[in-house]
Amino acid sequence: MEAVVVDAGSKLLKAGIALPDQAPSLVMPSKMKLEVEDGQMGDGAVVEEVVQPVVRGFVKDWDAMEDLLNYVLYSNIGWEIGDEGQILFTEPLFTPKALREQLAQLMFEKFNVSGFYDSEQAVLSLYAVGRISGCTVDIGHGKIDIAPVCEGAVQHIASKRFDIGGTDLTNLFAEELKKSNSSVNIDISDVERLKEQYACCAEDQLAFEAIGSSCRPERHTLPDGQVITIEKERYIVGEALFQPHILGLEDYGIVHQLVTSVSNVAPEYHRQLLENTMLCGGTASMTGFEDRFQREANLSASAICPSLVKPPEYMPENLARYSAWLGGAILAKVVFPQNQHVTKGDYDETGPSIVHKKCF
Repeated sequence: MEAVVVDAGSKLLKAGIALPDQAPSLVMPSKMKLEVEDGQMGDGAVVEEVVQPVVRGFVKDWDAMEDLLNYVLYSNIGWEIGDEGQILFTEPLFTPKALREQLAQLMFEKFNVSGFYDSEQAVLSLYAVGRISGCTVDIGHGKIDIAPVCEGAVQHIASKRFDIGGTDLTNLFAEELKKSNSSVNIDISDVERLKEQYACCAEDQLAFEAIGSSCRPERHTLPDGQVITIEKERYIVGEALFQPHILGLEDYGIVHQLVTSVSNVAPEYHRQLLENTMLCGGTASMTGFEDRFQREANLSASAICPSLVKPPEYMPENLARYSAWLGGAILAKVVFPQNQHVTKGDYDETGPSIVHKKCF
């Protein structure tokens, strides 16, 4: 039985059999609907409650996570109780040791897996483009990770994590749309879809500042029939990543953060890291974002300008969205056949802490 790879993000869960040149077979929202009794209504009335097991990259509700994985592995992937296989998880930057151990415990004690491995998303994303060294800029739904990787090892002392991401950009977009469509009530789920459809990046800061007078308005009909107008709001989502003060943050833009992160690594690695920069996450697929990032990188004060890695032609489209999963599929083809993973025997002998010795 082939190993399964799971990349559980704050917004989407990606899972599937480890096939390195194919997108994951399952991409679904990282949410669970629970039926709970409504104490106010009485009479045993039941209401649906939406639970998010993963918040800003980390598992917060383990019961909901167990239910979600139960559906993924048995109902979708096709595992059978008593005949579970091997599994590899991706993990975000700075995952606490306790969460790694809890995941291993869940897999061995609840799902009875025959083998387990987890690896950091930054390393896996680089594997997906054929690199073992480079720097990843991962803009997730709930966080941004910037991680220099040297010879397959994340340089944690130089890495950065920001607790902002796609969900904060969605909220910003909602606020801007409300200003120009004050009489319309827009559901946040509709705003999310509008962001994915319309959000884009201006060529540079000057172009963004000039947009107000040149942007052509576009009318959009919401599912409930309300009509809104979208103009310059579409550009503010991408601009906030280069000018964080738009989000109310007193910090430098994303390219500056990348350069300062790499500056904390030994100088002999700077060129290798900066010239193998990779953009990951759904937001990185925004129209114009890659071009704007490279333009800003070319203007940076760094002696070595960051250069973006071009994905191999044989990889699926939208590689940025699935890079960690695809890298996990590549790694699974190595660690399980070569017995580098955590086995059931390893776990029974040492306990959950074995994950720190065998998974890195």
